[in-house]
Amino acid sequence: MAKTTKNYKAGKIRSDNQAKILRAAEIEFAQSGFKGASIMSIAKRANLPRPNIHYYFANKLDLYSCVLMDVLALWNEAFDLVTAEDDPAEAIGNYIHAKVMYSKTNPLASKIFANELIHGAPHLSEYLNTDYRKWLLDKSQVIQEWVTQGKMDPVDPLYLIWLIWASTQHYADFSVQVSTVIGKPRLSDEEFEAVADNLRHIILKGCGIETQTQYLDQNKSNDLNHPAE
Repeated sequence: MAKTTKNYKAGKIRSDNQAKILRAAEIEFAQSGFKGASIMSIAKRANLPRPNIHYYFANKLDLYSCVLMDVLALWNEAFDLVTAEDDPAEAIGNYIHAKVMYSKTNPLASKIFANELIHGAPHLSEYLNTDYRKWLLDKSQVIQEWVTQGKMDPVDPLYLIWLIWASTQHYADFSVQVSTVIGKPRLSDEEFEAVADNLRHIILKGCGIETQTQYLDQNKSNDLNHPAE
C-alpha cells in the first residue's frame, strides 16, 4: 500500500509539473515565437528550476513540438471517431461547436499553430506530410461517403474542413480584431455559443444538410448584434 501511494504521489507530481511547464511554454511561444522563447523564461513562468524543464523535455524544440502536438490532438479529437454511418448534421455540427470552444479556452495554442504555419511550418513539415495528411484524407473520405449517400450536397470535403478550421480559429487567431469591433476585451460565454450556433447554421445549410435542431433562437439577442459604441 505504501509503495502504491508513493508511486501515485510521484506520478501526480510529474503530471502536475509537466502541465505547468506546457502552460508556461504555451504563453512564451505565443508571445515570443519559437526563436524568441527560452528555456529560462519558461522555467521562470512555470516557477520551476531550469533543470526541471530539462528533466521532462530534452530541449526547447522537444518542448515546442509537444505543445504543437497537444494542439493538434485536441483539435482532431472532436472528429477522430466520425464514420460514414454517423449523421453529418450532428457530426459536423458538434465539430464546429468544439472548434469554437477551443478558440475560447485555448486561444494561445491556436496562435502558436498559426504562427508556425505562417513561417512555413519548419517544425511540422514531417507531421504535415504523414499523420496530418492521412487524418485529413480519412475524414475527407467520410464526408465524401455522406455526399455519395445523398446526405449532403456535393461539396469538396477538403474545402469544407478548411472552411471549418478558418472560421472557428478566427476567434483565437484574430481575437484583437473581434474585440475591437465589439468594444470589449473578449467575447462572453454566451457570445461564443452564438458564434458556434451561427457557424453551424451557415455551414450546414451551405452543405444542404437538413437538421431537426434549430441552432439559432431568434428570440435571443446577443452583444454580437449590438457592438459597443
